Amino acid sequence: MTILTSTKKPRTRRASFWKKKTQRPRGVGGTQKNKKKKKKKNDMGAYKYVEELWKKKQSDVLRFLQRIRVWEYRQLPSICRVTRPTRPDKARRLGYKAKQGFVIYRARVRRGGRKRPVRKGIVNGKPVHCGITKLKFARNLKSVAEERAARRCGALRVLNSYWLNQDSVYKYYEVIMVDPMHKAIRSDPRINWICNPTHKGRAMRGLTSAGRKHRGLHGKGHNYTKNRSSKHAQWKNNNRLSLRRYR
Repeated sequence: MTILTSTKKPRTRRASFWKKKTQRPRGVGGTQKNKKKKKKKNDMGAYKYVEELWKKKQSDVLRFLQRIRVWEYRQLPSICRVTRPTRPDKARRLGYKAKQGFVIYRARVRRGGRKRPVRKGIVNGKPVHCGITKLKFARNLKSVAEERAARRCGALRVLNSYWLNQDSVYKYYEVIMVDPMHKAIRSDPRINWICNPTHKGRAMRGLTSAGRKHRGLHGKGHNYTKNRSSKHAQWKNNNRLSLRRYR
């Protein structure tokens, strides 16, 4: 009986292999690849920092700034032009550009509900109309500020607006307005849609973002089908009797 034996020696890894594994990379800080991994990239620009600051409105910095600014706003007229937006990050997100044809107006609106304007709280009518207080206006205060700014500047058109400040009596908004007759606006394909005559008085007709919100057009889904194209149009469609004509 013969036993087969192999004359080959078992493979052993050379000492140089282990030396390469345990050898430290050249240089103090490692290789260039390791340096790239350690370096953190900061993608936040200036507008992002301003946005994060405005998100923390209860911080000491912003509370102090707002208290100083609102004192200045109280001394000025209710509607006045501003040279540049107080919140540039918010204004740019809503369509503002620092170019000719764009204007910023600050508008002031009194806070609170809508008390019925009757003398001494006496309504000479049926008891259903006797409510004086706890009445709310159908539109929000932002749309009221947009309308007042639009009435002050009839040749301009409201693009959008944003909250700026408030105290115990007033709320302050900045309204972004556009001159539809300016050449820089009419030649810009991104904004010349507002030059169309269908956008005349868009703040008074509820076509801005704040106006669409109080009309109930911001939501989507099956719960909002009754709000389109408008609540009155849906009511009229449901209550209209349409009979087929016999021919």
